[in-house]
Amino acid sequence: MVETKAELPVVQKLLDRIVQSSQHIVALQTSSVGDTIAQMRVLAMRSGASIYAWDPDGGVASLRESGMHVPGTKRMSDALRYVLQSMQFGVYLFVDFEAHLKPADVLLLRRISRTPTSNERKLVFAAAGTELPEELEGMYERIAVESEMHRQLRLRDGRWLT
Repeated sequence: MVETKAELPVVQKLLDRIVQSSQHIVALQTSSVGDTIAQMRVLAMRSGASIYAWDPDGGVASLRESGMHVPGTKRMSDALRYVLQSMQFGVYLFVDFEAHLKPADVLLLRRISRTPTSNERKLVFAAAGTELPEELEGMYERIAVESEMHRQLRLRDGRWLT
């Protein structure tokens, strides 16, 4: 991925949209999951934002501090319990999750989506075609990265438009 100065404000807007979502769960549709995670990593390192990523090989890891994995979070159910018990704000990105999402995990997700918290933790499921289980319908917000990327400012008739 080649980082340009124009990409970071777009990723910041995407992160702001995720954080401002009324739902605790977000389905992020992106054709390039790896690039989106890499841009979020750069944003986390520069801004100090609490962004974490889960993958089946390493579990939950901080994007800000490379190599810092949370022990005991390799299984999705353990990672979801960790998020549920976390008392701090955080955006948790889940990648390669489709094969690991089991019915018991859906129950944990329903619990997370219904639990009122003051810390506003967000679970983001990122994939090319994000399809969450039917039982979660109405409990998550769907965001398409490509639509966010094309909403950059442009000058038209002396005015800046999105």
